[in-house]
Amino acid sequence: MALRVNAPAFRDLVDEDAGVEQLGSGCTFTEGPLWNPDGFLLFSDMPGDVRRRWDGGNGFTEVARPSNKGNGMTFDLDGRLVVCEHVTSSVVRMDPDGTGSGREVLATHFEGRQLNSPNDVVVKSDGAILFTDPTYGRMPGFGIEREQELDFQGVYRIAPGGGEPQCLADDFAQPNGLCFSTDETQLYVNDTDRAHIRVFDVAADGTIENGRVFAEGIGTASLEAGDLVDGMKLDERGNVWVTGPGGICVFNPEGEHIGTVEVPEPTGNLNWGGPDWNWLFIAASTSVYRVICKVSGNRLPYMR
Repeated sequence: MALRVNAPAFRDLVDEDAGVEQLGSGCTFTEGPLWNPDGFLLFSDMPGDVRRRWDGGNGFTEVARPSNKGNGMTFDLDGRLVVCEHVTSSVVRMDPDGTGSGREVLATHFEGRQLNSPNDVVVKSDGAILFTDPTYGRMPGFGIEREQELDFQGVYRIAPGGGEPQCLADDFAQPNGLCFSTDETQLYVNDTDRAHIRVFDVAADGTIENGRVFAEGIGTASLEAGDLVDGMKLDERGNVWVTGPGGICVFNPEGEHIGTVEVPEPTGNLNWGGPDWNWLFIAASTSVYRVICKVSGNRLPYMR
């Protein structure tokens, strides 16, 4: 594995001798990796319309086909799987094994119009569900080509008790990855078409305010180039890990690009897992990779 070190602090996060291990390949385009604490990884083979799992004994196996071209995934406070579906333009919840059993629809419309195609999702410690809604699932291959009903691409919140989604921001070109700061007082959301990450203050009522650019110039914003700002997660020290040129770019809490974990394929998403939450799983085009890090992931509710 090659590390591009921009600042000495990056060496405290990843050992330069650590390898990028390919866990399996042969997929169409991998997305949404999520470690189940029972000891296996779920991930989306999104254009292939399959949800798969990986574990050390069985490698890659299918758990759902079709999967409604599911993309980002997380667990709610009850340990149930929350999935963004491109084909149905929905956020849904189901049993944690990912097979689709117990499926429940959480959001499909905003003010009477169908959502674009929910893409990535995070659950706050109070149970609120936040998700991004770009238009990728209305493009050929990534979903079903169809006309857009909304005239914007937004970021939404579903209140802890459920109900209609609340639009938190509607001024993104293509909102994509999102994550909270370690204390949940800030929300990071990246915008693929603008090749930058924005950060917002989280108000007491769950809304967001004071949006500003946290880091910019991340890739070319070109689908063809495959160097997009896309999936994004936080580590326990508050560093932001995000897909970008050459692999996974890491920014410190001040927005400085301190280094890159180089990956041999264009990357789509990432997440933390393993017994100590220090395995970095990387969904990268046809494959899924693992890097064992010196730092572990920010402890989300399902990780505690």
